[in-house]
Amino acid sequence: MKNIAFIFLAVLLSVLPASAKVKVGAERSDLFLPILEGKKVALFSNHTGLVGDTGEHTLDMLLRNGVDVTVIFSPEHGFRGDADAGAHVKSSVDTKTGIPIVSLYGGKGSSEPTKATLDKFDLIICDIQDVGTRFYTYYITMLRLMKVAERSGKEFIVFDRPNPIGMIVDGPVLDMTLKSGVGALPIPVAHGMTLGELAQMINGEGWLDNGRKVRLTVIPCDSYTHATRYDLPVNPSPNLKSMKAIYLYPSVCYFEGTVMSLGRGTATPFEIYGHPSMRSGDFYFTPKSVPGAANPPLKGLKCRGVDLSGVPDEEIIRGGVDFSYIIDAYRNTRLPAEKKFFTSFFDLLTGDRRVRQMIVEGRSADEIRATWADGLARFRERRAKYLLYPEK
Repeated sequence: MKNIAFIFLAVLLSVLPASAKVKVGAERSDLFLPILEGKKVALFSNHTGLVGDTGEHTLDMLLRNGVDVTVIFSPEHGFRGDADAGAHVKSSVDTKTGIPIVSLYGGKGSSEPTKATLDKFDLIICDIQDVGTRFYTYYITMLRLMKVAERSGKEFIVFDRPNPIGMIVDGPVLDMTLKSGVGALPIPVAHGMTLGELAQMINGEGWLDNGRKVRLTVIPCDSYTHATRYDLPVNPSPNLKSMKAIYLYPSVCYFEGTVMSLGRGTATPFEIYGHPSMRSGDFYFTPKSVPGAANPPLKGLKCRGVDLSGVPDEEIIRGGVDFSYIIDAYRNTRLPAEKKFFTSFFDLLTGDRRVRQMIVEGRSADEIRATWADGLARFRERRAKYLLYPEK
């Protein structure tokens, strides 16, 4: 009987479909090379623009296939992805290819391409790895480039990539009176869309200037669904160093709008939080100057706090956007009278002024969650028609 059962199991496994490997848009050259023939191309990308298992960059792949790339656009953290968050990134030249790099992220003031730059290309390719949150700035740079392309009559192509938290659609929808460099569209904190899907929504919902539409093409991923667990092959930015940090990101990034440290300047940023004045917690850390975090919050101060690195991924994902971490820190940190726990940046990150007020009032994370339910339901309904991939 054991042998029969073994044979039955072997036959069953042989006929079950294997889990197909995700192909990103940049790997599907049969879909985009015919579009690019005879065109001058601007590439918006950074160190995350990798193709397949070889580690080849999209730029090199395009050049190898005879595509005329004339300009590179770079986002926050620069083309090589090693600049600090918010740091001014200068325009330069790619040393390998000699192609000019135009920085679109200047810290407090972001620059627009000049007419001389616009005259160098016919279309823009966007190929960059986003992480699926409203305050992660790569999609905002994509939005700005879509506006540039529409105004100047250029085509816009997205080489799509998976959203590593595409299974999460949660959090308050941005109150557009809080529009900023960390929130540019009326979408929730975790929008559950790829950049290709989001670009389609931007066009379809009239979110470009005066409701106009850019000539948009999306090269979709293959074998991806929103339930796919897609491990990023490279860190998307200097302080998101693990998938654990990415899963926690929609729930802990708000610490950037408080007096707390969330671990910049340590080995595990976005996986820990603390402050020298925190009254509870059995974990201690001291932020230091490191590459990608030259001057981290609370640098050189011993912080007491919480280590979240042991929380199972499933639990984090199931929790969605969870304000319990912020609530814990607020209730357990005793500051001098002249110090305030929250900064004005907190409201820009949450995109909803009610969140801070409810935390101060002593409300629970579940009570806060209830306030965004209706807005989130309306967003889900609008979002559905722009999805390129199944939810499961």
